[in-house]
Amino acid sequence: MRPLTEEETRSVFEKLAKYIGDNIKLLIDRPDGNYCFRLHEERVYYVSEQIMRKATNIARENLISVGTCIGKFTKTKRFRLHVTALDFMAPYAKYKIWVKPSGEQSFLYGNHILKSGLGRITENTPQYQGVIVYSMNDLPLGFGATARSTQDCRRANPTDIVCFHQADVGEYLRSEDTLT
Repeated sequence: MRPLTEEETRSVFEKLAKYIGDNIKLLIDRPDGNYCFRLHEERVYYVSEQIMRKATNIARENLISVGTCIGKFTKTKRFRLHVTALDFMAPYAKYKIWVKPSGEQSFLYGNHILKSGLGRITENTPQYQGVIVYSMNDLPLGFGATARSTQDCRRANPTDIVCFHQADVGEYLRSEDTLT
Protein backbone atom coordinates (compact mmCIF):
# COMPACT_ATOMS: atom_id res chain seq x y z
CA MET A 1 0.00 0.00 0.00
CA ARG A 2 1.55 3.26 -1.11
CA PRO A 3 0.50 6.83 -1.92
CA LEU A 4 -0.41 7.58 -5.52
CA THR A 5 2.20 9.13 -7.78
CA GLU A 6 1.48 12.52 -9.31
CA GLU A 7 0.44 10.96 -12.62
CA GLU A 8 -1.80 8.40 -10.90
CA THR A 9 -3.40 11.09 -8.75
CA ARG A 10 -4.09 13.22 -11.81
CA SER A 11 -5.68 10.26 -13.57
CA VAL A 12 -7.92 9.42 -10.57
CA PHE A 13 -8.95 13.04 -10.01
CA GLU A 14 -9.71 13.61 -13.71
CA LYS A 15 -12.01 10.60 -13.72
CA LEU A 16 -13.76 11.66 -10.50
CA ALA A 17 -14.08 15.24 -11.79
CA LYS A 18 -16.19 13.99 -14.70
CA TYR A 19 -18.87 13.05 -12.18
CA ILE A 20 -18.49 15.35 -9.18
CA GLY A 21 -16.58 18.35 -10.54
CA ASP A 22 -14.77 20.48 -7.97
CA ASN A 23 -16.36 18.57 -5.09
CA ILE A 24 -13.29 16.32 -4.99
CA LYS A 25 -12.00 18.61 -2.24
CA LEU A 26 -14.96 17.55 -0.10
CA LEU A 27 -13.89 13.90 -0.39
CA ILE A 28 -10.45 14.58 1.07
CA ASP A 29 -11.17 17.23 3.73
CA ARG A 30 -14.21 15.83 5.45
CA PRO A 31 -15.61 17.05 8.78
CA ASP A 32 -15.23 13.54 10.28
CA GLY A 33 -11.48 13.41 9.58
CA ASN A 34 -8.96 13.39 6.76
CA TYR A 35 -9.20 10.81 4.01
CA CYS A 36 -6.67 9.81 1.37
CA PHE A 37 -6.22 7.62 -1.70
CA ARG A 38 -3.83 4.68 -1.58
CA LEU A 39 -2.70 2.18 -4.21
CA HIS A 40 -2.48 -1.54 -3.46
CA GLU A 41 -2.08 -4.13 -6.23
CA GLU A 42 -3.22 -1.75 -9.01
CA ARG A 43 -6.40 -0.85 -7.07
CA VAL A 44 -7.06 2.59 -5.60
CA TYR A 45 -8.58 2.69 -2.12
CA TYR A 46 -10.29 5.58 -0.36
CA VAL A 47 -9.45 5.31 3.33
CA SER A 48 -9.34 7.44 6.46
CA GLU A 49 -5.86 8.38 7.59
CA GLN A 50 -6.39 6.73 10.98
CA ILE A 51 -7.16 3.34 9.42
CA MET A 52 -4.36 3.79 6.91
CA ARG A 53 -1.82 4.29 9.69
CA LYS A 54 -3.04 1.15 11.46
CA ALA A 55 -2.87 -0.85 8.23
CA THR A 56 0.85 -0.12 7.89
CA ASN A 57 1.42 -2.72 10.65
CA ILE A 58 0.18 -5.48 8.33
CA ALA A 59 2.55 -7.00 5.79
CA ARG A 60 1.74 -6.18 2.14
CA GLU A 61 1.32 -9.81 1.13
CA ASN A 62 -1.21 -10.33 3.96
CA LEU A 63 -3.22 -7.18 3.22
CA ILE A 64 -6.20 -7.84 0.96
CA SER A 65 -7.82 -4.40 1.01
CA VAL A 66 -8.12 -1.33 3.18
CA GLY A 67 -10.92 1.21 2.97
CA THR A 68 -13.19 1.30 -0.06
CA CYS A 69 -11.98 0.36 -3.52
CA ILE A 70 -12.65 3.34 -5.81
CA GLY A 71 -11.31 1.75 -8.97
CA LYS A 72 -8.30 0.18 -10.56
CA PHE A 73 -5.59 0.88 -13.08
CA THR A 74 -5.69 -1.25 -16.22
CA LYS A 75 -2.64 -2.81 -17.81
CA THR A 76 -2.35 0.26 -20.05
CA LYS A 77 -2.28 2.48 -16.90
CA ARG A 78 -5.74 3.97 -17.49
CA PHE A 79 -7.96 4.41 -14.43
CA ARG A 80 -11.37 2.73 -14.34
CA LEU A 81 -13.94 3.55 -11.66
CA HIS A 82 -15.73 0.71 -9.88
CA VAL A 83 -19.32 0.72 -8.75
CA THR A 84 -18.00 0.72 -5.16
CA ALA A 85 -17.21 4.44 -5.64
CA LEU A 86 -20.91 5.20 -6.16
CA ASP A 87 -21.65 5.85 -2.48
CA PHE A 88 -18.97 8.54 -2.36
CA MET A 89 -19.83 10.15 -5.71
CA ALA A 90 -23.64 10.26 -5.41
CA PRO A 91 -23.92 13.02 -2.76
CA TYR A 92 -21.63 15.34 -4.74
CA ALA A 93 -22.90 14.68 -8.28
CA LYS A 94 -23.25 17.70 -10.55
CA TYR A 95 -25.43 15.98 -13.14
CA LYS A 96 -28.05 13.32 -12.49
CA ILE A 97 -30.43 11.11 -14.42
CA TRP A 98 -33.51 9.48 -12.93
CA VAL A 99 -34.74 6.24 -14.48
CA LYS A 100 -38.37 5.17 -14.64
CA PRO A 101 -39.25 1.94 -12.82
CA SER A 102 -39.77 0.27 -16.20
CA GLY A 103 -36.15 1.05 -17.19
CA GLU A 104 -34.44 0.20 -13.89
CA GLN A 105 -34.10 -3.52 -14.46
CA SER A 106 -32.65 -3.05 -17.92
CA PHE A 107 -30.03 -0.65 -16.55
CA LEU A 108 -29.21 -2.98 -13.65
CA TYR A 109 -28.53 -5.78 -16.15
CA GLY A 110 -25.87 -3.61 -17.81
CA ASN A 111 -27.82 -2.00 -20.67
CA HIS A 112 -27.81 1.64 -21.74
CA ILE A 113 -30.70 3.94 -20.78
CA LEU A 114 -33.19 4.60 -23.56
CA LYS A 115 -35.35 7.69 -23.88
CA SER A 116 -38.39 5.56 -22.99
CA GLY A 117 -36.78 4.74 -19.61
CA LEU A 118 -35.71 8.30 -18.80
CA GLY A 119 -37.65 9.86 -15.95
CA ARG A 120 -35.80 13.15 -15.42
CA ILE A 121 -32.44 14.68 -16.21
CA THR A 122 -30.59 17.62 -14.68
CA GLU A 123 -31.05 20.85 -16.64
CA ASN A 124 -28.27 21.88 -19.03
CA THR A 125 -26.48 18.53 -18.94
CA PRO A 126 -23.98 18.50 -21.83
CA GLN A 127 -23.39 15.57 -24.16
CA TYR A 128 -20.82 12.96 -22.99
CA GLN A 129 -20.93 14.27 -19.43
CA GLY A 130 -20.55 11.85 -16.52
CA VAL A 131 -23.82 11.40 -14.64
CA ILE A 132 -25.05 9.49 -11.62
CA VAL A 133 -28.12 7.36 -12.36
CA TYR A 134 -30.91 7.33 -9.78
CA SER A 135 -34.20 5.51 -9.43
CA MET A 136 -37.30 7.70 -9.18
CA ASN A 137 -37.04 7.17 -5.39
CA ASP A 138 -33.61 8.92 -5.35
CA LEU A 139 -31.70 5.69 -4.81
CA PRO A 140 -28.32 5.73 -6.64
CA LEU A 141 -28.22 2.83 -9.12
CA GLY A 142 -24.98 3.49 -10.98
CA PHE A 143 -23.23 5.92 -13.27
CA GLY A 144 -22.66 6.52 -16.94
CA ALA A 145 -22.12 9.15 -19.59
CA THR A 146 -24.84 11.06 -21.41
CA ALA A 147 -25.26 10.22 -25.07
CA ARG A 148 -27.26 13.40 -25.66
CA SER A 149 -27.59 16.79 -24.03
CA THR A 150 -30.72 17.71 -22.09
CA GLN A 151 -32.13 19.63 -25.08
CA ASP A 152 -31.47 16.70 -27.45
CA CYS A 153 -33.21 14.30 -25.06
CA ARG A 154 -36.44 16.25 -25.40
CA ARG A 155 -36.47 15.69 -29.18
CA ALA A 156 -35.21 12.08 -29.12
CA ASN A 157 -37.18 9.04 -30.21
CA PRO A 158 -38.26 6.57 -27.49
CA THR A 159 -35.72 4.00 -28.72
CA ASP A 160 -32.72 6.38 -28.75
CA ILE A 161 -29.95 5.93 -26.18
CA VAL A 162 -29.71 8.87 -23.77
CA CYS A 163 -27.11 7.49 -21.33
CA PHE A 164 -24.27 5.05 -21.86
CA HIS A 165 -23.94 2.46 -19.11
CA GLN A 166 -20.63 2.37 -17.23
CA ALA A 167 -21.38 0.75 -13.86
CA ASP A 168 -24.42 -0.25 -11.80
CA VAL A 169 -25.20 -1.86 -8.46
CA GLY A 170 -26.09 -5.10 -10.27
CA GLU A 171 -22.33 -5.64 -10.65
CA TYR A 172 -22.21 -6.62 -6.99
CA LEU A 173 -23.90 -9.86 -8.10
CA ARG A 174 -22.56 -10.20 -11.65
CA SER A 175 -18.89 -9.45 -10.91
CA GLU A 176 -18.41 -9.97 -7.21
CA ASP A 177 -15.08 -11.77 -7.63
CA THR A 178 -13.44 -8.80 -9.40
CA LEU A 179 -14.64 -5.99 -7.11
CA THR A 180 -12.32 -6.62 -4.17
